[in-house]
Amino acid sequence: MRNRIVAGAAAAAATALVLAGCASGGTDGDATDGGDGELTPVTLQLQWLTQAQFGGYYLAQANGYWEDLGLDVEIIPGAVDIVPQDVLAAGDVDFAIAWVPKALASIEAGANITNIAQIFERSATLQVAWADSGIEGPADLSGKQVGSWGFGNEWELFAGLTEANASGYSIVQQNFDMNALLNHEIDAAQAMTYNEYAQLLEAVNPETGELYQPEDFSVIDWNEVGTAMLQDAIWANTERLESDEEYQDIAVKLIQGAILGWIDQRDDPQAAADAVTAAGSTLGTSHQLWMANEINKLIWPSTDGIGRINEIQWDATVEMALGTKNQDGAQVITTDPPDTAYTNEYVEEALSNLEADGVDILGADYEPIEVTLEEGGN
Repeated sequence: MRNRIVAGAAAAAATALVLAGCASGGTDGDATDGGDGELTPVTLQLQWLTQAQFGGYYLAQANGYWEDLGLDVEIIPGAVDIVPQDVLAAGDVDFAIAWVPKALASIEAGANITNIAQIFERSATLQVAWADSGIEGPADLSGKQVGSWGFGNEWELFAGLTEANASGYSIVQQNFDMNALLNHEIDAAQAMTYNEYAQLLEAVNPETGELYQPEDFSVIDWNEVGTAMLQDAIWANTERLESDEEYQDIAVKLIQGAILGWIDQRDDPQAAADAVTAAGSTLGTSHQLWMANEINKLIWPSTDGIGRINEIQWDATVEMALGTKNQDGAQVITTDPPDTAYTNEYVEEALSNLEADGVDILGADYEPIEVTLEEGGN
């Protein structure tokens, strides 16, 4: 039985190796016949540049998992001016990776898209201050200069500020680095566990000549505060899910291959770092391994099976999206999203296929590795 989406005919069996559908990036949503023995071209839009944040997808590609399932997946890196869910809604790609609150805003604006696999179970967003700043929680941001990137990345911060009744703070437009905090231009900076936080620990403390250490900083983790929102998910075109059996079948296969890639990253984060480096990432060796390791912590261990959308987490994200305002008084969304905003149908089929093959989709015994950062992430 389908959850949160009314679709057409049931998805075709996911064991077929050859597909006849899903034109790569077409605007009409029609399927193309790849012919016997040919791979079906599929486009996947990332929300940012090539890096280990997306290591599972690059490993799925490098290790031939999608090819084994009959797909030829083109991974398209993102950029600051690319909104992946809108690219998907416009019909320019077949699938996209996007944070849930950002996608909800696009859905309210008219994007006809559906979350088909919630890859990240936990949030990676932090607010970081100096250890001697007195900032331990969101209430302590009152009266402070608070950095934020904007572009839809700020909603957990504002949810935390709202819940703590913080006041008198100033939001400062922050670059996608930690220089403003390191230079004491702001009191607290936005950071992702897998990227900007590592940049702090890769910087040299001028007073000691050594790299900064975690104890030099105070960290607000929105998971602990209770205002974390769902982040990286795989999104599909809702209309095509409802009307195109071949697209439904491709959705299952895309998820299934991706999960195998994420399992490889779980079991060998260095392989993920190597895969994204081979794909063109210019980030340093230790930084890339740190990122792969931190991304694993967002996925593993998985509560219900990697990619399955947890209704409690979904509803909490929606509630915060409805009840949080930014400094301009704007909300993420003003009305509940439609029932088509997410479905577990396709990820459950993919997980069932993998479980039948004895694949560990929970990672209950997962333990992160220790990563030693080098100066500049080299």
